[in-house]
Amino acid sequence: MYSNSGKWNDAARVRNLMRSRGVKKEPACSWIEVDNMVHVFLVDDTKHPEVQKVYEYLEELVSKMRKLGYVPDTKFVLHDMENEQKEYVLSTHSEKLAVVFGILKLPSGAMIRVF
Repeated sequence: MYSNSGKWNDAARVRNLMRSRGVKKEPACSWIEVDNMVHVFLVDDTKHPEVQKVYEYLEELVSKMRKLGYVPDTKFVLHDMENEQKEYVLSTHSEKLAVVFGILKLPSGAMIRVF
């Protein structure tokens, strides 16, 4: 709530308090099944064996979308950082990585289901 209202000092205080009390937030993950195999993606993933291809294609897609007028909505990134950093955070969400992997691996026209 503090971050949403731009109270960055209060948000940092609460995060520090949570850290000191051992409260941890589990990182979000998304998964997709391709060829009877489940592929798991985390936010800002670096572990998946084909993550480099995923990031390259994601960059290509974002570039095409920007040319068509896409502007990322950064108001949902609740961290005190520059807009460019917020856009990067949005682009590396686990859901987006899983969808791009599906686009790369599934046949054209196949339904992409991300969990």
